Amino acid sequence: MRADRRADGDLSAVARWSLVALLAAALFINYVDRGAVPTAAHLIQSELGLSKPQLGVLLSAFFWTYALLMLPAGWLAERYGAGGILAGGLALWACATMLVGVAQSFGALLMLRLLLGVGESAGFPCMSKLLATAVPVRNLGVANGIVGCAYLFGPAAGTYGGGLLMAHFGWRTTFWVFGALSLLWLLPWSQIRLPHRTVETSGVNSPTLPMLLRQMSLWGASLGHFSTNYVFYFMLTWLPFYLVRERGLSTVTMASLAGSAYLVNALCALFGGWAIDRVIAATGRANMPYKSVMVAAHAGSVACMLCIALASPFWAFTAIFVYQILSGISAPGIFAIAQILAGPSASGRWVGIQNAVGNLAGVLAPAVAGVLDFKAAFVVAAFMSLLGLAGWVWMIPRIAPLSWPLTAVRGAPEPERSAS
Repeated sequence: MRADRRADGDLSAVARWSLVALLAAALFINYVDRGAVPTAAHLIQSELGLSKPQLGVLLSAFFWTYALLMLPAGWLAERYGAGGILAGGLALWACATMLVGVAQSFGALLMLRLLLGVGESAGFPCMSKLLATAVPVRNLGVANGIVGCAYLFGPAAGTYGGGLLMAHFGWRTTFWVFGALSLLWLLPWSQIRLPHRTVETSGVNSPTLPMLLRQMSLWGASLGHFSTNYVFYFMLTWLPFYLVRERGLSTVTMASLAGSAYLVNALCALFGGWAIDRVIAATGRANMPYKSVMVAAHAGSVACMLCIALASPFWAFTAIFVYQILSGISAPGIFAIAQILAGPSASGRWVGIQNAVGNLAGVLAPAVAGVLDFKAAFVVAAFMSLLGLAGWVWMIPRIAPLSWPLTAVRGAPEPERSAS
């Protein structure tokens, strides 16, 4: 379907939400494809004779290029148009996924994991650029909630669907299927017409990179994102192992509990975005609802991590679900806050920087947990969650659009303030 336009050049409501739905689908695909190798890890190890250290390198290699290329991806989205860069990134990561199905060596798999990170680095910067341009601030909570629900549901769907395909057709076929299905997204995307503002190049309304880097709010959002991701990636990579080894659950029971927890996480992202937008509609302000949710999520996560580590099984399992609820309702804010602060002219580069810092947690969290006992690992995760409060609350003075036009014209950093 081709998105129609209003007379003023903005997307109509139908076109806007069609765009949001396709962005959600792209990020869902993003998380399904990146999780395919972890799901098949034991089968790949057995067939290719990989050592455990080699397997660990393969699992972490994705994040090397993914985090490193966030800023270039954001710059390309703003310079050449986020729609085309996102399409190119998806095509690249889908092809990398398909080629895993024919790889015959550790070296080939390593190169394809690195290539997957290159392609997927376009996802969040392009998504944020497009949402900041096409969606009003009053609707960013719901828009990011929809996208958050999609990508948080990706690990559950990918693990379950990938596991069934691998059991019946083998792991190589699974990668061919996942990659080929991913490419189908390009068909409806080719029919979307984006607002003219999404393909504007830099000018007087666009801040320079040094101006961005001087903003404390950027580093506050980056610290908050890193804190959020540390706990998220720690739970995602180690929760199944913890439930089986430390709490004595069977594989089937573990899969049921963990899968249910991931589903709760995804659904709460949708609810959280809707609730935030309702408060913004009533108050006309974005600062209070977003910061309140972030405070509740990070403070609650500290308690949940300590409870999982130290409490009885009943309370530990309860804390797992409470954490997933808190993580879900805070998910829309991670990118909506960046989109509000940076605005359409800078959101691609802003999110590129923020997401690069945030995804360093994907390298750090699994490795740190791997050298600690579980009680210590959960305590570290609690401390990391506490750091997020400093980022979201103290380092971001106010969640409101920054005045980039005045900043760019003067050629000097403008104090952070609301543009209301």
